Amino acid sequence: MTDSGLDNPFWLSLCTRHRDLALGSGHAKRYPAEFAPFLGVAAADADVEAELASLVAEDETVLLLGVAPRPPDGWRLEPLGELAQMVREEPIEVADGPEIVPLGEAHRADVLALTALVYPHYFRPRTMELGRYFGMYLGGRLAAMIGERLGTETHTEMSAICTHPDFAGRGLASRLTAFLTNETLARGHTPFLHVSFENPRAKALYERLGYRLRRTIPFWSLRRI
Repeated sequence: MTDSGLDNPFWLSLCTRHRDLALGSGHAKRYPAEFAPFLGVAAADADVEAELASLVAEDETVLLLGVAPRPPDGWRLEPLGELAQMVREEPIEVADGPEIVPLGEAHRADVLALTALVYPHYFRPRTMELGRYFGMYLGGRLAAMIGERLGTETHTEMSAICTHPDFAGRGLASRLTAFLTNETLARGHTPFLHVSFENPRAKALYERLGYRLRRTIPFWSLRRI
């Protein structure tokens, strides 16, 4: 697959990397709500009215990225702005710093506490099961973390890159991003990530690490009303 599949990342991830988790068939699929609030459609002109009704509960909101359908009656599609979709094809020098440790079930409470504080909208109780997660502890506290989320046979998304405010400014996010970027490349995958244009500090960090803008990608919410 070429990187053109990244133009519809939720759909492609649900059809490949996370096919065993995907709910739905045909032209619409979603993640179980406890994993992520994401739904993908095969194409903007696909007839997905019946499939949406079977996948999304009344008053529930799901999120779409890159491709969205024409909303049927009884649904509200709202633009949430655009994200920078960025990729990196070469390794990055990893700065010295605290030990990077794999995060697993024993760390779940710490991960959920950190993401609830600084990454509250998209991280769910079982999001950690979508890929590998890594973090750094300082003084017994989870200071920063990173993980894998979306992906295909050729690309893996860097996600949940966050630092506790008490430990900001120490280069922890840069160290983790460089580390997982290199791990991903070593596995033969191309790392990519998404960042809001309304978060210029994070976008500038990724640019300093050598990530390049692949495209500007639209983001929506879809609510059943």
